[in-house]
Amino acid sequence: MGPEIAELARTAGTTMVTLMAGQAWESAREGLVSLWQRFQPERAEAVGGELEAAREDLLLAQRSGDTDTEAELTAEWQARVRRLLVARPEVADELRRILAELEPRLPEERPSAEVRLRAEVSGSGRVYQAGRDQHITER
Repeated sequence: MGPEIAELARTAGTTMVTLMAGQAWESAREGLVSLWQRFQPERAEAVGGELEAAREDLLLAQRSGDTDTEAELTAEWQARVRRLLVARPEVADELRRILAELEPRLPEERPSAEVRLRAEVSGSGRVYQAGRDQHITER
């Protein structure tokens, strides 16, 4: 397996999990299931069910604040796509086409902002600064 196939599998897995919680989920699911339908039809129905189960896991994890599940699902779907590509290299062109169609639907990266913090303290004063969330518990 070449690095191009590994990168394609990484991109596909990441894209699928990213879209699981968004508006474009149905299109993403249909695209991936169609790959299996064409190249491993005996697995297509199971893959569709596994995608739905993964989506439910992701949505539950997001509601409960579980940050590890998304990374686990991404790795899982990257591996599944990689195995399909290894077994059927001719899938690559079709997968690239599907990803190109889904790309405009991916959520845009939030723009980063430069944050500069400056503080001066004297005596026994305290300063708490944060560029984002901050939780302080003092006893």
